[in-house]
Amino acid sequence: MAAKGRDAKTHLMIVSPSAVRRAGLEALVRENPSTTVAGSVSSFAMLPQRVRQLQPDVVLLDMETADGFPMQIMHAARNGNQHPAFVALVEVPTKDWIVAALRSGFKAILPRDATQEEISSAFRAVALGLVVLHPREAGSLAEHLAAAPIDPVPDLVEDLTPREVEILRLLADGSGNKEIASHLGISEHTVKFHISSVLGKLSVATRTEAVTTGIRRGLIPL
Repeated sequence: MAAKGRDAKTHLMIVSPSAVRRAGLEALVRENPSTTVAGSVSSFAMLPQRVRQLQPDVVLLDMETADGFPMQIMHAARNGNQHPAFVALVEVPTKDWIVAALRSGFKAILPRDATQEEISSAFRAVALGLVVLHPREAGSLAEHLAAAPIDPVPDLVEDLTPREVEILRLLADGSGNKEIASHLGISEHTVKFHISSVLGKLSVATRTEAVTTGIRRGLIPL
């Protein structure tokens, strides 16, 4: 989270494609004496630029569906000296998306129909460095992880090369191919080759599934 040098209030930026929702959320923020609106934006694509300009402590993302928000956008917004906490209001997120979001740095995940008190409480919690999940999402995630089969870790660790494990962990941080290539000093073509190999060895079809499987098997520390 960005350091507070301006005043004691939590500076919050709102991102929502809906003007009506933005207005409602801005009103909610202004009713809380410990928060203030740093600004708002209608497009997720503008998020990295606006974070650099506004330097918010918290970014509130209002999403009709989790599918429309690639983690790479949030990762780009957190580059440099700005590290705002991200709070998501999202309509029926999948368990895999919740896991990927938490791994990418989300600090709170709430349903879009969360009450004013629930949202305000989330602001206070993330300002203290806590992670917040709505009971509905927390219960669903717990059931999902409890029901997931536990695979033998030794065989998997031997199967993935150290480089592949490194790339898997960068995927969990929300890094894209270009960022991984730059971080490791290799070409994007090589990155694609390694990712394809990781997906094949983990018997999954997507990066999100690879991250979820990696967490379950202990390759990605929580």
